[in-house]
Amino acid sequence: MGLCAVAVILREATAGPETRDAAVDSITLLTTLSVLAHDSMEGRAAGSPGGARARHYLTRALADAGVLPLDGTFEHAFDLGERGTGVNILGLVPGSAEGPHIVLSAHYDHEGIRDGDIFNGADDNASGVAAVMEIARLLVLEPPLHPIIIALFDDEEQGLGGARHFVTDPPIALDDIALNVNLDMVSRAEGELWAGGAHHTPALRPVLEAVAADAPLDLRLGHDRPGATEGADWTMQSDHGAFHEQGIPFVYFGVEDHPDYHRPTDDFERVDPADFLASARTILLAVRALDAHPLPLRREAP
Repeated sequence: MGLCAVAVILREATAGPETRDAAVDSITLLTTLSVLAHDSMEGRAAGSPGGARARHYLTRALADAGVLPLDGTFEHAFDLGERGTGVNILGLVPGSAEGPHIVLSAHYDHEGIRDGDIFNGADDNASGVAAVMEIARLLVLEPPLHPIIIALFDDEEQGLGGARHFVTDPPIALDDIALNVNLDMVSRAEGELWAGGAHHTPALRPVLEAVAADAPLDLRLGHDRPGATEGADWTMQSDHGAFHEQGIPFVYFGVEDHPDYHRPTDDFERVDPADFLASARTILLAVRALDAHPLPLRREAP
């Protein structure tokens, strides 16, 4: 599917009254997704040339959007042992007031190439990165109350490597991080997006329920209860797990697994543009609402 065709589909599917959240640029959102999930990125494996190409594209886009490099650089390297070097991409959108930081994150790595097949990882997790990039652009245009760190983590697929490096060698004191908002697989919602984290931090529930009431899709709370049936608790399923281990509250946005999960068929063409746009708009609503909520939050459940 070409971008011109995507543009037509989006305009037809999303026509309606303009709101602040309609400021999500559907073409930019889909362009970022298509670039990251292109064969030329070779599946974006951590430490690979394809991962480096994705990183170059993302750092340039962040700079163009006006996001500031964190500690003077977007690229923060860490050791992958025999696999080489991983690189987290870290930026900052300053807040309009003093206060603790929010970390808005998504992992940009995927599975690379296996047995000659390129695992493009459109939903996992080019979608989360594309949404973070678009939200970051809008945060620069309409600054948040709290400073927001934009974190695009590397090496999530091999055990949350980039996020764990971030929390063990943090660029700011962990006590100054009030919340992690993590996006992983957010484009194939089929009308339904999940938000996890409120079980551990009940103060999140009324904020997310208010967002759900206005969301352009069905935002459901859950997948965060320890002891649930196998696969139903997503507390440690992505980079937010590294923050959870440090006692930092999180909100995780994601969709249910689908037949293309971790398969070479997870391609751009499998994403419904209008579905992805609704998901990105919902997450933007949530980021704005969480930023407006008094921080820090109190975590109550383990």
